[in-house]
Amino acid sequence: MPAKQANLTVGEAAAALGVSPDTVRRWDRAGKLRTVRDARNRRLVPRVEIERLSARPRRHATGRPLSARNRFPGIVRSVEVDGVMALVELEAGPFLVTAAITRDAVEEMGLAPGVRAAATVKATSVMVEAGER
Repeated sequence: MPAKQANLTVGEAAAALGVSPDTVRRWDRAGKLRTVRDARNRRLVPRVEIERLSARPRRHATGRPLSARNRFPGIVRSVEVDGVMALVELEAGPFLVTAAITRDAVEEMGLAPGVRAAATVKATSVMVEAGER
């Protein structure tokens, strides 16, 4: 069995982390990810960086871990982009979750029909009431 290569290309690293190559480059520029350069000055990501980032638990912007109660993993059913915004429909088990997010977020996460994703619900309560006909 061949040994694992020590460094991955930006594309390979992006696939391993489940993000876009542009996100890997942005993380490098922001110092969130360490890269090295090869003889042709191409950016490479050390495997240890992939392992480090993969081991981190997903956290909310507050720094707290996400609760399983507010997380709906599923498959993207549709993406409708209009201007700077997009509607993403996610099939999460018996639930269909629709989220309005930015076009940039859709592109950064590589969202498209068939892609695995998760919806995280932050609201403490959601109420929908139908009117009388």
